[in-house]
Amino acid sequence: MVTIILEVSKYLMIILFAVYTLLSFFALKKDPMERNHTAIVQRYIIFFIQVMGAIDAFVYTQDVSVLFFFLAQEALFVFILVNYWIFYEDAPKVVINHMCMLLSIGFIMLVRLDFSLAVKQLAVAALSTVITIFIPVIIKKVTVFDRFRILYAAGGILALCVVAVLGAVSYGAKLSISLGGFSVQLSEFVKIVFVFYLASALKTDTSFKNVVKVSFVAAAHVLVLVASKDLGAALIFFVVYLVVLYVASHNVLYLLAGFGAGGVGAVASYFLFSHVRTRVIAWKDPFAVIDGAGYQVSQSLFAIGSGGWFGSGLYLGYPESVPVVEEDFIFSAIAEELGCIFAICLIIVCVGCFFLFLNIAMQIRTKFYKLVALGLGVTYIVQVFLMIGGVTKFIPSTGVTLPLVSYGGSSLLSTFVIFSLILGLYMFKETENEYIERKEQKEQKKQSKRDKANSRL
Repeated sequence: MVTIILEVSKYLMIILFAVYTLLSFFALKKDPMERNHTAIVQRYIIFFIQVMGAIDAFVYTQDVSVLFFFLAQEALFVFILVNYWIFYEDAPKVVINHMCMLLSIGFIMLVRLDFSLAVKQLAVAALSTVITIFIPVIIKKVTVFDRFRILYAAGGILALCVVAVLGAVSYGAKLSISLGGFSVQLSEFVKIVFVFYLASALKTDTSFKNVVKVSFVAAAHVLVLVASKDLGAALIFFVVYLVVLYVASHNVLYLLAGFGAGGVGAVASYFLFSHVRTRVIAWKDPFAVIDGAGYQVSQSLFAIGSGGWFGSGLYLGYPESVPVVEEDFIFSAIAEELGCIFAICLIIVCVGCFFLFLNIAMQIRTKFYKLVALGLGVTYIVQVFLMIGGVTKFIPSTGVTLPLVSYGGSSLLSTFVIFSLILGLYMFKETENEYIERKEQKEQKKQSKRDKANSRL
C-alpha cells in the first residue's frame, strides 16, 4: 500500500510541476488580470506539491514530526506570500512563485534525505525572510547605492582575505569561517557586493584607464578565492565580471581578452592544485577511477540514469549512495526519485528566473541599476549551470550548491537577498521616471550655480 501511494504521488507531482512550468510562460502576458490569475493557479500547485511531499514522508516514515514540519513550512510560505501581496502589490508574482517552488522542492528532498538538515534549512529560510522582507522597499526608496564604489571593493576583498587566512578547510578549500558557532560562507555575500562594485564603477566611465582599474580589483577578488582554493566561487566572480564589463562597454575585445585570461587561469589551476586535477580526472572518465576520485560523479550518473523519465518515487531510490547529496548533488537525488521530466522542469524554472531577471534589467534605463540586475541574474544562472553541469558530467564538478534547493544556510540567505534585490529593482523601474526627473533637476541646479559663478568672473 505504501509503495502504491508513493507511486501515485510521484506521477501527480510530475504532472503538477509540468503544468506549473507551462503556466510560467502564460505569466509573461501583458494583461495584469491574466498574470494575477496565472500566479494564483501556480500557488495552488505549489501547495498541492507540498501536501504530496508531506503525505509521502509521513506514509513512509510514520513520523508525526514531518507533519509539524509541513505546517511550519506552510506558515512560512503564507507569511511570504501575504507580505509580498500586501506590501509589494506591484512586485512580479511569478518571481515570488518561482522562489517558493524551488524552496518547496528543496524542503521535500531534504526531509527525504536528512530530516534534521531540513529543520535547519527551514529555520534559515524563516530568518532569511525576516532579514530580506524590507530590501525591495529600500532599493525603491534609497538611491545612493551607486556612491560606495570604494567601500564595495575594500569590503569584498577584506572579507575574502579573512576566509583565506582564518577559514576552515572543507573538501580541499577554505570556504567558510565560524561566527558565533555558525559556519558562514562569506563568498556567497561578497558576490552580491561585487556586483554592486562593478555597476558603480562602470555606470558612467568605460574608458580604458577605468577598465584597467576595475579589472585589477576584480582580479584581486578572483585571486584571493583561488588562494583559498574556492574555484567554484572564483569562476562565478570571473564570469560576472566579464558579462557586466561587456554590457557596460560594448567592447568585444574585452570579452575576448577575458576568455583568453580565463583559459590561462584554468590551465594554471590544473597544474597548481591537486584537487582540481582530481576533479578533471573524475570528469574525463569517472568510471575508470570509480574506486576513488570518480566515485561521486559515477554514483550521480547511476542515480540519474536509474531514475529514468518518471523516477523511482520518493523514498524508493538510493540517493544516499551519492556523497554530499544534500548539498552539491541534490539534483541527482531529484532526478533519481522524481524523474528526468521533473528535473527538466526544474531547470526550466531556474532558467525562467534568469530571463525574468534579464527582462527587468533591460527595462531599467538607469545604468547602475541595469548593471546590478544583470549582474545578479548572471550570478544566479552561472551557479545553477555549474551545479547541474557538475552532477551530469557536462563540466568538472565545482562544489557549488543549487540556489534555494540545496542545503546550505549561507547560500539560502544570499539567494533570498538576490531575489529581494530583483523585486526591489522591478519596483524601482515602475517609479524610475520620477527618479530621473529629480536627478535632472539637481543637475540643472548645479549647472545654474556654475553658470552664475562663471558670469561673476
